Amino acid sequence: MGSHDGIRIGDARELTQPRRAVRILGRDAIAPQKVRIDKSGGSGASIDWKDGHASHWTFAWLRNACPCATCVDEREQFGLEPGQAKPEPAKPGALPMYKEPPRPRDIQRVGHYALRFAWNDGHESGIYSWDYLRRVCQCAECLRENAAEQQG
Repeated sequence: MGSHDGIRIGDARELTQPRRAVRILGRDAIAPQKVRIDKSGGSGASIDWKDGHASHWTFAWLRNACPCATCVDEREQFGLEPGQAKPEPAKPGALPMYKEPPRPRDIQRVGHYALRFAWNDGHESGIYSWDYLRRVCQCAECLRENAAEQQG
């Protein structure tokens, strides 16, 4: 694999890898009816979808699931799924440092299709589309469906 001016150029093996089928979601499945973001309380974000489904994510999960290209590449390097935290390198004899939990400093709607979080760690390039958020729903039902899809 090579790169040119920050552009990732894959090799032919990437073109021959089988792609996981992407399930088709109906319009109401990716259309929010109500969006709640508990910025001051810090409990996370919730969306009630027009198809009757409800989703909730903690801010830590959302930060670790950032869909920007940099974060996706970093997760792929570590073999992580969206929402999984990157392992912190262990330093022998070092005391664990306090790390402020992820919280949005600001949240903006992006058109009629997404949210953008400006995180307290300075990161703000991820655009969380409604489609992406529905596909990474963390409710028990969606986690079961996603696990079944990955198995076969």
